[in-house]
Amino acid sequence: MHRDIQLNQWNAVCSLDQIVPDTGVAALLNGRQVAVFRVGAAEPRLFAIDNYDPNSDAAVLSRGIVGSIGERVVVASPIYKQHFDLQTGECLEAPHHSVTSYPVRVEDGKVWVGA
Repeated sequence: MHRDIQLNQWNAVCSLDQIVPDTGVAALLNGRQVAVFRVGAAEPRLFAIDNYDPNSDAAVLSRGIVGSIGERVVVASPIYKQHFDLQTGECLEAPHHSVTSYPVRVEDGKVWVGA
């Protein structure tokens, strides 16, 4: 379930080149672990969701496998393999375990996440 968040600030996470295409990295933003994903190489799309997987009670989503289910770009949790929609944070198999999604932008080669 997508949750609206109040944007207090944009946080620089890393340079775009530091995220290998079709993988994620973890960042600590305002005391919260966020998973930032780069999908594609030539024209990358960026996504950010909570790094915490409520199904396994572990901060592991940034280490998951990126793919798609139909038109949805997802990450599969590395523990129990539930799929999280990278756009909305929805857990496809257990919607009550959905996570927060965050806006992401690239500016001057740096990845910024709103939190």
